[in-house]
Amino acid sequence: MSIINILEMDGTNKSTVTLPAVFQTPYRPDVIQKVYNHLNSYTFQRQGRYPAAGQMVSAESRNTGLGIARIARARGEGFPRAGQAAGVASVRHGRLAHPPVSWKNIYKKVNKKEKLLALCSAIAATTNGELIKRRGHKIKDNLQLPIVISNEIESIVKSKDLEKVLLKLGLEDDLKRTFIRRNKSVHKNGTNRRSALSVLIIVGNDEKIGRLNNSLPGITVKSVKFISVLDLAPGSKPARLTIYSENAINELTNLKSISNIISEMKAQ
Repeated sequence: MSIINILEMDGTNKSTVTLPAVFQTPYRPDVIQKVYNHLNSYTFQRQGRYPAAGQMVSAESRNTGLGIARIARARGEGFPRAGQAAGVASVRHGRLAHPPVSWKNIYKKVNKKEKLLALCSAIAATTNGELIKRRGHKIKDNLQLPIVISNEIESIVKSKDLEKVLLKLGLEDDLKRTFIRRNKSVHKNGTNRRSALSVLIIVGNDEKIGRLNNSLPGITVKSVKFISVLDLAPGSKPARLTIYSENAINELTNLKSISNIISEMKAQ
């Protein structure tokens, strides 16, 4: 069991806390990637095509003896479309050969224990500074990981106050990564904007601070009850820079299912 400092809102040490057993979970990037892809499939939208698309045309075959293929051709004369092949695949304005169908099952299932193992491994990866830097986060070498802060952060209701706290914690360099970037090839109405992901803040009670989710570019606020691999390892790449509140650490301690799976892994 490792002991880590609890920080005040101004970055000073308040007290210490013993990290829960979940932070001792072995690092399993293969399981994290698999579970991420399965969970991410539920964000997809079913697609389909109109069954008669490309076939609503008065086309018929002219049969043999004309030195042309027997493929169906548009009827009429005196206009460009007349005589062109139509109504079949691989022709101009023709139908798709194998269009997507809306009844196809695009959602993937995952085992409960495998999903829990990926979640535990992603949480434990937030203590590894090398993984966090490899993902692109800019942090100081002397920064303690994971970052645990007092419960006062849960009462913040303004974005500027949250930004001040992050700056006092020494995360200024990582916040600079979150500037909005625009694709130069697309200038219509300022679309195609994106920002890098920065800090993930996990709290026990998100009644107040939960309203600030995505209020700052790249900053995500989540309740520990609804935390997912999608949040801890965006793009299936661990580990994201994460801040835990005291209540969040206590909630992770009380999760019996996590301790059970860790004991099963040690027994193996």
